Amino acid sequence: MAFDYKKEYKEFYLPPKQPGIVSVPSMNYIAVRGKGNPNEPDGEYKVALGMLYAIAFTIKMSYKGKHRIEGYFSYVVPPLEGLWWQEGAEGTSGLDYSHKEAFCWISMIRLPDFVTKKDFDWAIQEAAEKKKQDFSKVEFLTYEAGLCVQCMHIGSYDNEPETIEQMENYVAKEGYMPDFSASRLHQEIYLSDPRRTAEEKLRTVIRHPVKHMEG
Repeated sequence: MAFDYKKEYKEFYLPPKQPGIVSVPSMNYIAVRGKGNPNEPDGEYKVALGMLYAIAFTIKMSYKGKHRIEGYFSYVVPPLEGLWWQEGAEGTSGLDYSHKEAFCWISMIRLPDFVTKKDFDWAIQEAAEKKKQDFSKVEFLTYEAGLCVQCMHIGSYDNEPETIEQMENYVAKEGYMPDFSASRLHQEIYLSDPRRTAEEKLRTVIRHPVKHMEG
């Protein structure tokens, strides 16, 4: 049996469709930063995803990725995630879906806890030698989302503002307020493969940083 983060940590990966508050601990990621419309067929975002998965599977298929989680022979590579903000609107929740060319993002895949920075560096070198490709844009990133509101969004990415509005209403009702900053960002976790899933059935975890309302 393979260790599956989605099943073992359902509170982070499989939330209900109604908003809820969660405290997300620090996690290590393989990450690539970029800018631009993620829908461009051969754009920077698509290139970044290729690099992320190349490193993720280099680690998983190596001896470093085997027999390291007690009771499991391997692990399922965690789902793709993303931190998003709009150029010129850093530190806010504003994402203008009609101007995706101004999107800034950090695409990332969670690393198992046993994978160290040394292991990561080894994987970068190993993938570069085998694939004859430059992986210098790939970084080892530690990110702590902290106190957040989150819920499961079902459907097109372009319809996310409807779900975000529900989250904002819930936050205000429960005595919280948004807490966006340069280090606390709009976060998404992609549980569906858009190449194989109908748009109306896509599942995406949306997560926003919050704090207790002042006063």
